Amino acid sequence: MAETGLLKPDARVELLDGEIIDMSPIGPPHGGAINRLNHLLTQCAKGRWIVAVQNPVRLDDYSEPQPDLMLLRLTPDFYSSRHPGPKEVLLLIEVADTSLDVDRAKKLPAYARAGISEVWIVNVPDKAIEVYREPKLGGYQSFTTVRTGEKASSLAFPDVSVEVAELLK
Repeated sequence: MAETGLLKPDARVELLDGEIIDMSPIGPPHGGAINRLNHLLTQCAKGRWIVAVQNPVRLDDYSEPQPDLMLLRLTPDFYSSRHPGPKEVLLLIEVADTSLDVDRAKKLPAYARAGISEVWIVNVPDKAIEVYREPKLGGYQSFTTVRTGEKASSLAFPDVSVEVAELLK
């Protein structure tokens, strides 16, 4: 759409359920959390996954959101020929401050419908990580909140943990 002039080339938008959604600007707390996660998860990867930052994931023909961070299965071309799909996402992370309502109400159900096995919402205002697992058509069956003083670990890589206090300083 940007190539045809329907959208400005620098427009911050996502396609979700056939609807173009304006994305909130990224403020310093949001950007800092993304940078910390990227730094930690890249160091821990050791060739086990690809860290994708604010890149698209193709959920279906009508949804191609750009989550803040994903851990992806390794591919020889690093997804240069196509965007990853749900089966290649090991962990999807959204960092939310002003976007918390949209992330919970719109994005989370779309991720569950697509079968993304694990989603974290880094809840900046509450200084917590919301961990969603076991996707079903209407949402996730398992939900846990990890708070300051606790660590979150992914099912795909339980040896890697994120300290909430360190992430959201």
